[in-house]
Amino acid sequence: MKKANNKLETKFPALSRNEATARAIVSAFLISLDPTVSELADLKCAVSEAVTNAIVHGYGGGAGTVFMKLESNDCREVKIEVRDKGCGIENVEEAMEPLFTTNTDGERSGMGFTVMQTFCDKVKVKSACGKGTKVTLIKKLSDT
Repeated sequence: MKKANNKLETKFPALSRNEATARAIVSAFLISLDPTVSELADLKCAVSEAVTNAIVHGYGGGAGTVFMKLESNDCREVKIEVRDKGCGIENVEEAMEPLFTTNTDGERSGMGFTVMQTFCDKVKVKSACGKGTKVTLIKKLSDT
């Protein structure tokens, strides 16, 4: 991604109700770029999945902080990082496989990373056991 000309960093408690907060922040940040309704919905959904993963898997629904950084540039590229300091992912490649989940109670579909990949041009995941995970979402918005 080319050099960003706009940036926003925020953090919030790892509470499921803050998934909506993350989506609202993404909307507010992107509105000046005049994205299409579809592009806005795609990025909000991808961010919601990344935040949900941090809360549910990174912190196991317990206490923690989710960090989010948003950047955009003159080429209409958007980069969003969602980071936690939770348990980390032992095998990122396996975790990114459709239907893979570590949640054994049957409430999770294992499609979070697949959803992110569907709605973004690029998804990068860096993780270290016991140290946390950073998910980077990149999308180029259409020219208006």
